[in-house]
Amino acid sequence: MRKTGLVAAVLLLFLSGCGKAEEAYPKKEPQKAQMQTICELATMECYYHNVARYNEEDAEGVLWWKKDKNFWIEYAGVVELGIDASLVDIAVKDELVTITIPKAKILGCRVDESTLNESSFVIAKDSAKVTAEDQTAAFKEAQGKMEEAASQDRTLLKSARQRAQKLLEDYVKNIGESIGVEYTIKWIYLDD
Repeated sequence: MRKTGLVAAVLLLFLSGCGKAEEAYPKKEPQKAQMQTICELATMECYYHNVARYNEEDAEGVLWWKKDKNFWIEYAGVVELGIDASLVDIAVKDELVTITIPKAKILGCRVDESTLNESSFVIAKDSAKVTAEDQTAAFKEAQGKMEEAASQDRTLLKSARQRAQKLLEDYVKNIGESIGVEYTIKWIYLDD
C-alpha cells in the first residue's frame, strides 16, 4: 500500500511538472528586432576590379618645359549592398504576418587593401612627381564611379533585396514550425 502511495506521489509530481513546462515556454511569434538583425546579416559584398586614374597637365616645370602628372592604381573595390534594416516592419495577426521591406541600396564602398601591392601602382614614364594627395584624389574619384555604377545595377540591387526577403521568409517559417503554426506572409514593398 505504501509503495502504491509513493508511486502515485511521484506520478503526481511528474504530471504537475509537465504543466509548468508549458507555461515556461510561452507561444513565440516573429519579432521585429530579430528580423532587423537578419536584414543586417543579409548584406551582400560585390568585388569590382577598379582602376584609379590621375592625369594633370603641366603639373611641374618652367615656362614651356613642363611635365604632366600621370599614373593609375589597379585594385579590387568592395561594394556592400543590402536593405536599411531600420525600415523593416512586421505585423502579426493570427496566422498572417505582414512584412514591410524597403528597396536595396548601396550600404558602403571600400578598397580591398589586400589587393594593393607595388605592382598596383603604375606611374607613366616622364611623369611629374606623384604625391599622397594625388593618390587620395584618384582613389576618391574611382570609388565614387564604382559606387555610382553599382547603384545603377538594378539586377544586383534586386538580388540583394531578394536575399533579405528569403532570409526573412525562412525565419518566419521556422518560428511557425517550432510552435505548430503555418504562417502566411504578406509583403509590402517600400519603393523610395
